[in-house]
Amino acid sequence: MDALTLGNLYIAVGILIGLCALGPAIGFGLLGGKFLESAARQPELAATLQVKMFIVAGLIDAIAMIGVAIALYMLFVLGA
Repeated sequence: MDALTLGNLYIAVGILIGLCALGPAIGFGLLGGKFLESAARQPELAATLQVKMFIVAGLIDAIAMIGVAIALYMLFVLGA
């Protein structure tokens, strides 16, 4: 693999990992804000909403981990 292709691969991996950090950060911010807003409107549903919030938070985090795994695959398998 020549130097230009390898450099482009490193740039692609860096962008992918950066977006895998940025996306869930925005998602968690929106999720937390909406949870607090809905819990303030209906406090009796706060426990139910909290369980659903944690499930969605796990799904958001899983998407980010899949992206990081793809980036590491690109780096170590395709870059070798």
